[in-house]
Amino acid sequence: MEHLIPDAWFVGRSQFVLVLISAFGIAVLGKGADWLVEGASGMAYRMGISKVIVGATIVSLGTTSPECAVSVMAAWGGQPGLALGNAVGSVIADTGLIFGLGCLLTVLPADKFVLQRQGWIQFGSGVLLAALAYGAWISSGDQATLGRWVGLLLLALLGIYMWISIRWSKIHPHGEPFQGHDGEEIEEASHKPWAVLAVSMVVGLALVLVSSRVLIASVTVLAEDHWHIPQVVIAGTLVAFGTSLPELVIGMASLLKGHKEILVGNVIGADILNVLFVVGAAAAAAPLPIVDPTSTLPEVALYVHLPAMLLILLMFRIFIVGAVRRGNFQRWQGVPLILAYVAYVVVQIVMTR
Repeated sequence: MEHLIPDAWFVGRSQFVLVLISAFGIAVLGKGADWLVEGASGMAYRMGISKVIVGATIVSLGTTSPECAVSVMAAWGGQPGLALGNAVGSVIADTGLIFGLGCLLTVLPADKFVLQRQGWIQFGSGVLLAALAYGAWISSGDQATLGRWVGLLLLALLGIYMWISIRWSKIHPHGEPFQGHDGEEIEEASHKPWAVLAVSMVVGLALVLVSSRVLIASVTVLAEDHWHIPQVVIAGTLVAFGTSLPELVIGMASLLKGHKEILVGNVIGADILNVLFVVGAAAAAAPLPIVDPTSTLPEVALYVHLPAMLLILLMFRIFIVGAVRRGNFQRWQGVPLILAYVAYVVVQIVMTR
């Protein structure tokens, strides 16, 4: 991809132009993910796969495809700060910002069946990633990496998670928990011709790949040449927020249409896939160094990113306990989640200046 879109196209551009290019890349990335999801979901629905399975697997994979594309491209391009920072930053953005914002706007329902199953996998995935990173750092110091074996392990766990989710979907006491806004779009897409669905998938995938390359190149030049901010900080904030736009758009649209459970399920599923799918695919593509030599605080992932992810996931896990008993989350719970996200952004910028 670097041969098709070389770095030289972006070097020497003004900050304003690079910001516009980055914003355009984020917009195209989101649209590409939408088309990819629509095509894949429609084809799966046409083949007789139930709506809940499509929602819990294919749609979730589609909404995290921007994160995966950006991280894999960054790993291949020798930019580990972008690869790992984007994945961890997306977990923080999904749970702290998107779920926190949803909590503030309305009372979100708590599905005990999902929260006590996928919810624990969400928390366990984050703990596993942190354990692997800190374990590698303790054993190898500044040369620590998440090797290809880690990527393959996470991808294997992804396959197990998808299989378990399909089995759980068949015994869910409320039938199809992911019905609503997404389900209606999937059913509508299923009436389109096979050729249209196939083209939607191919074009969507192409847009995701090309726009991710543009986004990586533009923010890298901004970070290094103009703002003098480490790649990993840009990845954990701007890029992570941009690649989380599909989750944000789906979540806010579901609230507007009265399907609040979509936001809850989408955040949990996206967090799991950001660890198992995004980090797994990126590490399988190329070993991911944990210490970022481009940063004034090389261990920023260990001192800021991973602790912030664990704190927000733990906070969410505690909120789940009370929500399951009540049957819903409380609106005030959105405040500490959003404050934690804002603090995460501010702290990493201050500490790496």
